[in-house]
Amino acid sequence: MTAPLWQPSAAQISQTNLAAFLQYLKAQKSLAFSDYHALYDWSVGDLEGFWSAVWDFCDVIAEGDAGQVLVNGDQMPGAQFFPATRLNYAENLLRRRDDGDAMVFWGEDKVQRRLSHRDLYDTVSRLSQMLTDLGVSPGDRVAGFMPNMPETVIAALATAAIGAVWSSCSPDFGKQGVLDRFGQIEPKVLFCPDGYYYNGKAQN
Repeated sequence: MTAPLWQPSAAQISQTNLAAFLQYLKAQKSLAFSDYHALYDWSVGDLEGFWSAVWDFCDVIAEGDAGQVLVNGDQMPGAQFFPATRLNYAENLLRRRDDGDAMVFWGEDKVQRRLSHRDLYDTVSRLSQMLTDLGVSPGDRVAGFMPNMPETVIAALATAAIGAVWSSCSPDFGKQGVLDRFGQIEPKVLFCPDGYYYNGKAQN
């Protein structure tokens, strides 16, 4: 098969974040790229220029000075991006508090749910407060033995919000796989469901 199964229309492409980024680069940085491949070549050829533009375009919320973009860029491992800054992943993702869709969940044929940005923020806030009450602090590990569902994302964001470390695995890992992964990090809190659906069947 050589033809793609689906491709977006020109109108759909024009509404993407990538299209907005290209417009930003042209207007604010005087940079124009003919297509995605040209943008990619620039992104790997000028690491500091690319990531500085991404930082500004995304309006990253952080503490510190973002002027120094890259240190030891020729080393891997060893390279450091924005070494004089600190940021919180959850703070950046949860900046919106409106009624627009943050998550749309379709759980096979059983459950369909939508969470607005406001709903997501409020739920993450409550769960992060609960984790704090349980004694979770920055640097602690929190684990999720969870299927692909909104609660998994919420738990990950609540963990990040307080500076703890999130690790997860799906319920189909098997007992030994779970023990091998989580045994190494000794999580302070473990999230798991009382059941879920997979391939049309209830799993307990």
